[in-house]
Amino acid sequence: QVQLVESGGGLVQPGGSLRLSCAASGSIISNNVMGWYRQAPGKQRELVAGINRAGSTNYADSVKGRFTISRDNRKNTVYLQMNSLKPEDTAVYYCNQNGFIWGQGTQVTVSS
Repeated sequence: QVQLVESGGGLVQPGGSLRLSCAASGSIISNNVMGWYRQAPGKQRELVAGINRAGSTNYADSVKGRFTISRDNRKNTVYLQMNSLKPEDTAVYYCNQNGFIWGQGTQVTVSS
């Protein structure tokens, strides 16, 4: 059974940084397409960043240049480094595998 466990969320001031982690068990992340999604109150869940088996990455326009997705194959963990955070980045962030396996989510709040 595949499980994805996110961590690293929290409260941060505008302009600050956070790093989210997604630890996978029951699967090898480098053999799968991994992604980070987010859902703000009253909005649809949206793709933030993805990384495929070859290591190629893609980003939502709203986070390009500020967020970086990466993976550590040794730790079987995917990361989302978030810099220059804005209040509009406030959301629950979810790790995803292959479009249909979800983690439980971690709250990110950007506020002064």
